[in-house]
Amino acid sequence: MYVKHPTAIVESDDIGDGTKIWHFAHVREGSRIGKGCNLGKGVYIDAAVEIGNNVKIQNFVSVYRGVEIEDDVFIGPSVTFTNDLHPRAFIWDEEKIIPTLVRKGASIGASSVIICGVVIGEYAMIGAGSVVTKDAPPFGLVYGNPARLMGSVCYCGNKLSSVVEENGKKIVYSCVCGKTVEIKKEWLK
Repeated sequence: MYVKHPTAIVESDDIGDGTKIWHFAHVREGSRIGKGCNLGKGVYIDAAVEIGNNVKIQNFVSVYRGVEIEDDVFIGPSVTFTNDLHPRAFIWDEEKIIPTLVRKGASIGASSVIICGVVIGEYAMIGAGSVVTKDAPPFGLVYGNPARLMGSVCYCGNKLSSVVEENGKKIVYSCVCGKTVEIKKEWLK
């Protein structure tokens, strides 16, 4: 069972237990929302969008068709996902939709724009106000306009800087939280 504010419009029959859908949100038919999610005020979830479990989507986020969001993702206020690289109102059709994937544990900062066709890697962190035009690697700290890789972050979100081990293929960092994170050097290109 899920909770829906009286002003929310929920057309989907596939909403997970424990999910909360707040003021003026709109969840279109054919979308799938996992368990334990929180959709803030004014969130728009387009038809055929798939959202995993324990996802937090803050106020005024638009998630358009073609976007898939895995488990444990945080999406800040006013983030927009696009789905068409060459938008024209007079020639739009579903064939133009370009998929976008947000992997497990990623965080996207407030007012960011995610251009379709990218993959936001596991536990990546996108800085507020960024325009993401290419893939963000796992654990990548990505920000700017256009967004660029500026470092790596831990599972907890802190920036990684303390190298424990380095070889030709990977760098192992320790974090202030006590965890270690292995970053493949190919992700840093």
